[in-house]
Amino acid sequence: MGLCFKWQDDEKGVKINWKRVATTSLFGFGFVGPVGHFWYEGLDQFIRSRLLLRPNTLRFVTTKVAIDGLLFGPLDLLIFFTYMGFSTGKSVPQIKEDLKRDFLPALILEGGLWPVVQAVNFRFLPVRYQLLYVNIFCLLDSCFLSWIEQQEDAPWKQWFKAFQPFKDQKGQGG
Repeated sequence: MGLCFKWQDDEKGVKINWKRVATTSLFGFGFVGPVGHFWYEGLDQFIRSRLLLRPNTLRFVTTKVAIDGLLFGPLDLLIFFTYMGFSTGKSVPQIKEDLKRDFLPALILEGGLWPVVQAVNFRFLPVRYQLLYVNIFCLLDSCFLSWIEQQEDAPWKQWFKAFQPFKDQKGQGG
């Protein structure tokens, strides 16, 4: 079934994959919630005290968005795809193949959305509410990442292979 929900052609309506919902919810409760709480608090403190930037200034918000996007974003994707692979019974080699296939497309596509979401978050919300705001978008993001994962070798993903530095070069001495 794949996604958390799926339109059914034969039955009018939506069929929910409750196992998938539970699996992605556990990821949110077990990783995004606890880690996100400390991440946002720590990132804010780091930028204020170490980089000595004033909150809500353009430089503060831009720095926070950049650090979040360069550090937490890729780590979150790596852990999400690894967790989802293990939760469906895949082996380590299968998960590595899935990461090769899914990580870069997800990173590039999300790179267009999350900086905007986070700029609004970091500019207008107090730190104590930033995780709550992000979690609203994480619900949508989990569905999006599940969709990417279930696309497997969809033709649109082939375009991203051109950006992968380590292609299999069978028959070539290198």
